[in-house]
Amino acid sequence: YVPLNQIAPIAQQALLSAEDKNFYEHPGFSITGILTAVYENIRPGGSNSGGSTITQQLVKNALLTEDRNFLRKYQELVLSIEIERRYSKDLVLEMYLNSAYFGEGAFGIEDAAKTYFGKSAKDLNAAEASMLIGLLPAPSAYSPISGTLQYAEERQEYVLGRMQEDGYLNEAEADKAVAEVLTYQPKKADKNDKAPHFALMVKAELEKRYGEEKIARSGYKVKTTINLDWQVKAEQAVAAQVDRLARSKVSNGATVAIDPKSGEILALVGSRDWNNQTFGKVNIATASRQSGSVIKPIVYATGIEERTLTAATILHDKLTDFGGGYKPRNYDNRFRGDVTVRRALANSLNIPAVEAMQKVGIADTIDTAKDLGITTLTETPQTYGLPLALGSGQVHLTEMTNAYATFANQGKRNDIQMILEITDKNNNKIYTSKPKTMQAISEQTSFIMSSILSDNAARSEIFGSSLNLSRGRMAAVKTGTTEDYRDAWTIGYTPSLAIGVWIGNNDNSPMTSIAGASGSAPIWRQLMNDILGSSPNEAFKQPRGVVSQQVCKGTGAIAVNAGDNTYTEFFRAGALPSEKCNTATEEPKQEEPQEETKPEDNTKPEEEKTGEEKPAETTPNPNTNPNEEDDQDDNTPTTPTIPSVTPQPVNP
Repeated sequence: YVPLNQIAPIAQQALLSAEDKNFYEHPGFSITGILTAVYENIRPGGSNSGGSTITQQLVKNALLTEDRNFLRKYQELVLSIEIERRYSKDLVLEMYLNSAYFGEGAFGIEDAAKTYFGKSAKDLNAAEASMLIGLLPAPSAYSPISGTLQYAEERQEYVLGRMQEDGYLNEAEADKAVAEVLTYQPKKADKNDKAPHFALMVKAELEKRYGEEKIARSGYKVKTTINLDWQVKAEQAVAAQVDRLARSKVSNGATVAIDPKSGEILALVGSRDWNNQTFGKVNIATASRQSGSVIKPIVYATGIEERTLTAATILHDKLTDFGGGYKPRNYDNRFRGDVTVRRALANSLNIPAVEAMQKVGIADTIDTAKDLGITTLTETPQTYGLPLALGSGQVHLTEMTNAYATFANQGKRNDIQMILEITDKNNNKIYTSKPKTMQAISEQTSFIMSSILSDNAARSEIFGSSLNLSRGRMAAVKTGTTEDYRDAWTIGYTPSLAIGVWIGNNDNSPMTSIAGASGSAPIWRQLMNDILGSSPNEAFKQPRGVVSQQVCKGTGAIAVNAGDNTYTEFFRAGALPSEKCNTATEEPKQEEPQEETKPEDNTKPEEEKTGEEKPAETTPNPNTNPNEEDDQDDNTPTTPTIPSVTPQPVNP
């Protein structure tokens, strides 16, 4: 707190011109200002002006809440008159300048002068004073340090213009102040020692909800959802794996753990090292990255939800031109012939995924993604085209993990939660979390998706046991890799825990043959095993409306009689295949013919089981990735472009 005579007169004049030119004449309120504010608030395109005098603003800062209603406005007027009756105008001006919020955590003009310019309020010049006073209506937006410099400069010019009109500056002085290049102090370090990226996410949420000034004045104590023990495990797991893969040109990683039943973030790592000067402060968990194959479950879920597909639907894993010369390839350049949806998704085959997208529709798939909480797929279906099925669209790790958590929660999507409770400086509870839940997709479809994604036997063709958890724990999981190994994803869940992991480089540079199964999956496995520990093994609950039937391998038809060529599959009631097999008069069919026979290539069986075989050198497309995940072959430069299907470029 500094007395008025320790505040530069030019700063006092700037305040009067910008906020209340008749301050020394009115009794604490201005009839003209109130009438002007009413007019501006009701006319179309009005400025939503408050019409408050400096005295009224002091009352709001010191005595009242920010509620907007008639009673509060009446209280404001009465208190303003009483303050003017008790205190001199100079003292009112002094109190206001010492209590106003200037952004960047600065209360009062002395604090603001030091925060922005490294000097005392008594030493401010016209350019500096007009800049600070210009911040008052919206300190966060106008801050020249962390806000928008253009807005700050526009506000400064406005204040200088008003000062010239009121005679405090002549034209030459105003022009000189506008032209002066101001030097600002560095932004104050804003770091939480524990879970720094998460802490900043919480802060941003609070500012969005209450505003920076109210938060700063209220002394809030915030109880968050984070589990610090799990947070430490997550940070250590990401750091260890990134360091382990450094020779393969891997520099960063991120992970998020979510409770499917509440949407609460339990752990979040935004980068391998917060202190990294190049990219450490960037929160990759909320950044947009191409999805790779982790988008495929949403494609298949759309088809199952609409009854266009079942887990036993036969798709065709063969060289296919989907139009305009678009011929996606599998990661290993092999074809398996007729395959079921279960086999195609479990092993992340690319060609069947594109066929599935063609059957269910791009627009419908995008709608499903939005229902599951994905906000980044904002382009038209024509812009994405069929390559969307292989991950050309961009997503956030947090949102995609919460989408998988929706499958875990029987189709009920919870909004992501970070804050459990807020109390103010007087220990009054002002907020208690009440999660918003919506049925984003049916529980029947969710169960079938969980059944496929947790089928260790079905995915063993490609992944062996590399994605299996310890103690025989059941977990659904999907990996993904983008073009040239730029992103490696793994997202998986049990009914009580969903974890998503990303590995890559912030600058989008390629890694050296690091795919989802080799890059991000080890982190996922370690965290799932460590966090779940010795807790009971949870199964996904089969809901009403899901039936199990014996089907014949290779055809997906309903088996009238069980046999060596049949297996049990789950269907939505009313969506069973119409074809029959293994009737009493026919010979049992052999096991899947073409698709079950191992293709004749030189890939070693050991490599198949790890999902880490090298891409075929003859086809430079992303689908030659190790894990199923390289769904990007439709994005490769060598693939002909479809007139109406424009692949999404690799994200920056």
